[in-house]
Amino acid sequence: MLDLLLPQRCLVCSLPGRQVCAACTSALRRVAAPACARCGAPTAWPVGRCVECAGRRLAFARARAAVEYDAPVRGIVGAWKERGLRRLAAWAAAVVVDAVERPGVDCLTFVPADRDRRLSRGHHPAEALARELATRWTLGLEPLLVRARGSPKQRELTRTERRRNVATAFVATRGTPSRVMLVDDVYTTGATANAAASALRKAGAREARS
Repeated sequence: MLDLLLPQRCLVCSLPGRQVCAACTSALRRVAAPACARCGAPTAWPVGRCVECAGRRLAFARARAAVEYDAPVRGIVGAWKERGLRRLAAWAAAVVVDAVERPGVDCLTFVPADRDRRLSRGHHPAEALARELATRWTLGLEPLLVRARGSPKQRELTRTERRRNVATAFVATRGTPSRVMLVDDVYTTGATANAAASALRKAGAREARS
């Protein structure tokens, strides 16, 4: 009934239909090779570590993103987080599965939400995405991480401030499986992924991917 009264429009082109239409989904800029073997950033040729992650002590073994975080994707993610468009989790998972190969890990986990932001939004996109990916990849999903403390939003911070903001923000369950894939809705500087992976490593994981 709601769709009849308020027809859904594509978040990118505004045409009526799906939340993100097939044309706009196809037009997303996929992150493809060549790329940095460690953080997954696009590069001119294959490298073991790019300028972005060289010289940094990274807790995750490798990170991969499905699409570039450009203006259309920022608009989709913003609507997903702030407007409660929960069906976008299934759409996002389909985009990830199309671009990222099934990981050889023991289970998936997700970056836990800040408590206040989860209460205000009423949902947690990273957890919803992880659940959809676990189903599509037939992998287990375990809530291995908790927030040790709240932290301000990363959006307006510099790279250095982002790393400081999430340092020691997470604690992982003891007896964490050996190989874990960490799911988040956005990967930009890698600060959150690194802090969460560090917690997983301290709890027993040999390899954490993002």
